Amino acid sequence: MDLEKEESIDLGKLWQVTKAHKKTVGGIIVGCTAIATITAFVLPKQYESTTLVQTRDANTSMGGQAAAAMAALGVGGAASSPTNNYMELMKSRTVLDPIIDSMDWEDPEKKPDAKQFAKSNLDIKNTKGTNLIEVTAKGKTPEEAQQISQKVVDNFLKMQTDNSQQTQSLLVQFLNSRIDEAKKDSDDAAQKFADFSREHKIYSPDDQLKAAITQVSAYDKSIADLQSQQKAAQAQYDVATNKLGEQKAGAKNYNINDNNTVQSIRSQIVAKQVELVGLRQKYTDSHPSVIAAQRQLNQLQADLANEVSAVVDSNAASLNTSQMELVKNQAVAEASASAAKASEEAVRAKKDEIEQDISKYPDEMVTYLELKSDAEIKKTIYTNLVQQCEQNKIQEAMEFMDIQVIDAANLPDEKKPSSPKKKLIAVIGLAIGCIIAFGYSLVMYKRED
Repeated sequence: MDLEKEESIDLGKLWQVTKAHKKTVGGIIVGCTAIATITAFVLPKQYESTTLVQTRDANTSMGGQAAAAMAALGVGGAASSPTNNYMELMKSRTVLDPIIDSMDWEDPEKKPDAKQFAKSNLDIKNTKGTNLIEVTAKGKTPEEAQQISQKVVDNFLKMQTDNSQQTQSLLVQFLNSRIDEAKKDSDDAAQKFADFSREHKIYSPDDQLKAAITQVSAYDKSIADLQSQQKAAQAQYDVATNKLGEQKAGAKNYNINDNNTVQSIRSQIVAKQVELVGLRQKYTDSHPSVIAAQRQLNQLQADLANEVSAVVDSNAASLNTSQMELVKNQAVAEASASAAKASEEAVRAKKDEIEQDISKYPDEMVTYLELKSDAEIKKTIYTNLVQQCEQNKIQEAMEFMDIQVIDAANLPDEKKPSSPKKKLIAVIGLAIGCIIAFGYSLVMYKRED
């Protein structure tokens, strides 16, 4: 009880003590508020300018057929968010160093690097659940803030366009080399078929053989499509490898081929490819059953790309954003080519079963069928590669549309700096003064007690 009495405070008496020392108490409060207010006016002004940009998936803007073709290769199927990648790339040295170099610094030796500049002068954020990015820049003057915000977006757009066009141009180059090879093979096969037909005067097989040829043609088309996918995927792999330099990724590095989910998806792709060939023997490509099967196949190919990307994400976290995307493209392309090759082997096995029945025909007819099949396959491969090359040229032309500026950088009002916030600083000074004054009153109270 005695301890409680000693620790209790008589508020009435405390108030009397405070009143008795009101000049000192008031002086403390006024002094702290004045110091805070003066500090607020002395601190250098800062202004903020914001640019609003919108990102979008370039694959979606290409249209259905082109997007499906890219999905078949695993291109653009990465699990990571493009918006988050863009936000990190906006803080890169390539984007920020030209801005830092163009600014005047009192002490050039204390000029910040890109990381320090981004931390002190930039606030880049994404509204959750949207594809909008706000780039807010801080500057000593309204013009400087506006210039920084605008240049961050301009430099990023230039970097993104240059990198994308370089990648697409490389891909087109690799595809062109394969197109030249496919063109020569197609012409050679067509010439051999034509020479054989003229030499043996076989221009049209009988009706029974026609039925068998129709079945084989369906398998030939599928084999040609799968070989085209392999060549295109190899081109995508070569591009990523070329840009990565000596750094090799590939399926082996990340144990992708041993991943149970990847194996399961690849097996489903093979089964769906065989099923699709069977459907195309009965129906046209516009039949609902064929359309549904093709849609399911596209989804499985996208799932394969996403799973491979997830495996790379979990095993290559130390890489920067640009390297990560290249490694993903490399690994996805390799996995897609592997799935296409396995599918081709399964389709060829089915084709061999039919060709066993054809072997009962005369040798000349069998040779005729083989040459016709070879010519059709190689012609389809050539046609598919040309289409793929054209799609990539369209993609290259549309890359600049991947990001669009919605609101350009605004020019802040010179009379309304973002900081220092004078009223807030004054209120904080007042609050600190009140706390110190209360502490002073308690000390005086204890002395008089």
